Amino acid sequence: MNINVIPLKLIGFYKKYLSIGNFGIKMCRFEPSCSRYAHDAYSNLNFFKATYLSLYRIIRCNPFCKGGYDPAPER
Repeated sequence: MNINVIPLKLIGFYKKYLSIGNFGIKMCRFEPSCSRYAHDAYSNLNFFKATYLSLYRIIRCNPFCKGGYDPAPER
């Protein structure tokens, strides 16, 4: 079993039931959104690198960061 399945399921649950984006409100400073970025990272990279990049992205998503287009890296 691929260990990345667990975070992908958690991200799917978040996007379906908890994300404020479900109400039509755009809050993320980045494109793609932080949850899409994490999903792409876990889909394309190993668990540890995807976790590091996802957490780093979430930390940067704050009022002091300009944001913008920042896709997850490919393999």
